[in-house]
Amino acid sequence: HALDDFQPAIAAYSQALRLAPHDADIRQNLGYALCSLGWIALEKGQLNEAVSNYQAATSHVPNDAIAHYNLGNCLRGLGRFNEAEMSYRAALRFNPNDADTHNNLGNVLRELGRLDEAIACYRQALKINPELHHAKAHLLHQLQYVCDWRELSSLTEDMRVVIQNVPEALIPPFVMLAVPGISRAEQKKCAENWASTQFANIQPRFTHRLTHKLAPTPKIKIGYLSADFHEHATAYLMAEVFELHDHSRFETVAYSYGPDDGSAMRTRLGKAFDLFVDVRSLSNEQAASRIHEDGIDILVDLKGYTAHNRAQILAFKPAPIQVNYLGYPGTMGASCVDYLIGDSILTPQEHADQYAERLILMPNSYQPNDRKRPLSAKPSRAECNLPESDFVFCGFNQTFKILPEIFAVWMRLLRETPNSVLWLLQANKWAEENLKREAEAQGIDAQRLFFAPRLNLEQHLARQQQADVLLDTLPYNAHTTTSDALWAGVPVVTCMGDNFASRVAASLLNAVGLPELITHNLQDYAALALKLAHQPNELARLRNALVENRNTAPLFDAVKFTQDLENAYKTIWQSHLNQSPSELSKSSTSS
Repeated sequence: HALDDFQPAIAAYSQALRLAPHDADIRQNLGYALCSLGWIALEKGQLNEAVSNYQAATSHVPNDAIAHYNLGNCLRGLGRFNEAEMSYRAALRFNPNDADTHNNLGNVLRELGRLDEAIACYRQALKINPELHHAKAHLLHQLQYVCDWRELSSLTEDMRVVIQNVPEALIPPFVMLAVPGISRAEQKKCAENWASTQFANIQPRFTHRLTHKLAPTPKIKIGYLSADFHEHATAYLMAEVFELHDHSRFETVAYSYGPDDGSAMRTRLGKAFDLFVDVRSLSNEQAASRIHEDGIDILVDLKGYTAHNRAQILAFKPAPIQVNYLGYPGTMGASCVDYLIGDSILTPQEHADQYAERLILMPNSYQPNDRKRPLSAKPSRAECNLPESDFVFCGFNQTFKILPEIFAVWMRLLRETPNSVLWLLQANKWAEENLKREAEAQGIDAQRLFFAPRLNLEQHLARQQQADVLLDTLPYNAHTTTSDALWAGVPVVTCMGDNFASRVAASLLNAVGLPELITHNLQDYAALALKLAHQPNELARLRNALVENRNTAPLFDAVKFTQDLENAYKTIWQSHLNQSPSELSKSSTSS
């Protein structure tokens, strides 16, 4: 079917089904039409109807692998991962050599936390079809999550070739942010490839429907689009900004497509906006129509290409100005996204040609921070399961960011600092086993690695005060993890790279008044970390500076940050009204 034919096809198959309610082929075709429209729309009603038709089709023809596969796709789209697993496994019973089914089974096993099984599925998919490039991207990313680096170089090189030579390959841009050696230009190309494949069927068909009047308004209407209006890192950073917006000049609307977790943060955010709209049950087209009907002037997407995003909403161009901000550390490579918010360290003007968006340079750091983040008294070392008197190097990043080169530096620090330990976050059992094994291979007793269980934000910030130094990762820095550490009074040693994701910690350290903690190569990074481990007076000076700067540094000045952000919004809105390119890239957003 051509895309435009789905609605007529749905009507025709529905009519046929009324005449022949037990015809499995009709049910299969109706399910396919609904599901295909659903992948564009992600509208739960249609996907649920597709599920019902596929279930009926598989009951009539239980050995139809395609019907089981399509049922699995619908269930996965609805987040019903356990049921999707069963459908994919049923499909493989009848067609064990379908690479796409193995890949999609891997995707649901990943969602279920069964990373070893997911990796095995991706390997099987590639064994059947070595050209299934997105399966190779998934394999690469999940191997990073379990800290299995044996194929890192070869898989990365494969991805670089695919990005340049196979633009239609579905390589998720987020995957390419965390692998070594990828340039800004390659990340942009990957994002452009992704946008052209994901948005291709939307923009020609729908953008003409959503037209925008060019007229000044009493208040600029800002829409924030995200799945993370609950207990999430994005909410922890943005909550106070939402509360501090000047409601005499701006009207703010949240468009939420994530779960309502019933948390205090969700309640807080619900009160912060002029209007809070839950669009989970709407299709992407319906959500875009709602945003357009609400008259949003500037739509700020807080997800980008991170997990469970609905970036396709942006492709409908529901607002005249659309902004990529905070959630995704890179360009979205899409013509429907007009601006990216960064700063002079993160996204300097000389990097502008590697971003599809026009750059907004905030006068300090791009990252907001919530001064209401709780900072309780720190627990004892014993309560943190840490040795009482050892020096604690901390690496509280997600495991996919821990790569061989940086881990080798950490092992050197342990070798050269007697009575020191490395404190990491518990992520998954495979990463823990692999990191311990790698430590032993580098001559470090694995018992010097300590793994902290996941806790709520208040407990996490409290215990983080027991770290002596937080060691940053490269090429994907600690982002919220850096500002959490700085808020807790823990110095962060970073090595600044060339890409957005590798320059965040430098931006934050500059804005907190400690640029001396920024290094530019791993040799200097190691030397600085050793210096702090061996010079307690210098470490104490830095910790005291952080405590003093907590209430004065630009990084934690939420009022000034919100004013600067609003000035940016005013500037780009006026530029839109003037129909001329913005001057924001000259750091003109300071108030």
